[in-house]
Amino acid sequence: MVFVVFLLAYLIRRQLDSRNRLDGDVLWRAWFHRGAKIQAGKEDAITSGLIWVLLPGLVLVGVVCLLEWYGFRLAAYPLELIVLVLLMGAPGWRHQLRDYSEAWSRGDMQAAWRHIQNRLPPEERGAALSPEAMHLSLSKALVIGVFERFFLVAFWYVVGGIGAALVARGLVALSEQWPQQAARARFRTLANLASWIPARLLSCTLGLAGDLAGWSKEAKKVLPGFGRKTSEVLMISANGSLTGYALDPAQFARLHPDEWTSFGGRSLAAIRGLLNRSMLVWICVAALLVIAGVV
Repeated sequence: MVFVVFLLAYLIRRQLDSRNRLDGDVLWRAWFHRGAKIQAGKEDAITSGLIWVLLPGLVLVGVVCLLEWYGFRLAAYPLELIVLVLLMGAPGWRHQLRDYSEAWSRGDMQAAWRHIQNRLPPEERGAALSPEAMHLSLSKALVIGVFERFFLVAFWYVVGGIGAALVARGLVALSEQWPQQAARARFRTLANLASWIPARLLSCTLGLAGDLAGWSKEAKKVLPGFGRKTSEVLMISANGSLTGYALDPAQFARLHPDEWTSFGGRSLAAIRGLLNRSMLVWICVAALLVIAGVV
């Protein structure tokens, strides 16, 4: 049933994302603002934020255990389905990437930047970014966003249950949405710990779903990758797994200057295709684990 619940949640979430509905970040932001009263001088404290993530996680675990204790485990699966749909998702990306690609194809890099500036990290939102730097920053944001909102949730749901999935996703939300900026870096450290295993697992999956030979040349840089950030692990792996210099705009521009206006859309399509195939690999592996009786 765990596999069935996740598969249904994933399909529902994809439909919601295509319609730009039900943004989980809005829910996290509203939830955190309810408990964001911090004493002066303790803006970097993380205890309050952890409580607001751990508490609902423990409640979910308690509900599931209680239902299982009384022999009503099946009654918990609809609840898990709803929670997974809320935890996953990246609404808005499809339309922004479409507008970005169209602006890029026209050679209007300023318009392309305006379409996706809110997706870039704050320190990389300068309008003076070169097209190459802008595209790499956007690509990294896309890869990390999909990883943290789909793959991370999937891994911890299968391994640790719905409570673990909520806590892992909650740590990411804290690093992005917690009202006190000073504490976000500490939350990011915890989120990176939760991402360590699933990020490296996805790194291997990218090789299987893409150019295995190209990925194998880069794999030694990121596996096991002690000390490397999650973004570095995934971007290096994705670059090796993609062909046609999809994540190397400078090299593409040198080799194919006449096709530069099509690079933005082609690169993003290649990245999205690689991530979709990687999720398909995870789903197939989960199905095999179910057949083997492991899950």
